[in-house]
Amino acid sequence: MGAIVVVPGLVIRTLASGHVRKNETLATSGPYAYTRNPLYLGSLLIGLGFAVAARSWWVGVVLIVMFFAIYLPVIRDEEAFLRQKFPEFEEYARRVPRMLPRFMGHSEAGSETPAGFSLDLYFKHREYNALLGALAMSVALVVKIVLTKVI
Repeated sequence: MGAIVVVPGLVIRTLASGHVRKNETLATSGPYAYTRNPLYLGSLLIGLGFAVAARSWWVGVVLIVMFFAIYLPVIRDEEAFLRQKFPEFEEYARRVPRMLPRFMGHSEAGSETPAGFSLDLYFKHREYNALLGALAMSVALVVKIVLTKVI
């Protein structure tokens, strides 16, 4: 059941990392057309998926509390930076929600952000680490299940 939440989180993070050109252009294509923070949304989904897989409600509660305590201030700081660096951010922020995605994507008409996923950006941002971490957590959960049945 947890994989049903983890896999979309990984896909969102993968797509987002392949669209963002940090400090060069404002990312508005791909998942950035639906939410301003797809990387954080993906991380939240991955964490919640592993809380479900671990069958631990308290892990989910701790995760959500940590998310709000850590990521909200980071998001606010990043948005302040983006407002300074990219004049078009204000319009983008009016049209695209901060976290929960909207079903209709932001129109990219007139956008200077190159559209399309870049595998080079995926590797440049080392996004494969999220996949490796998810695989390691999956192995740890499988080992836990096997050891629980053996004992």
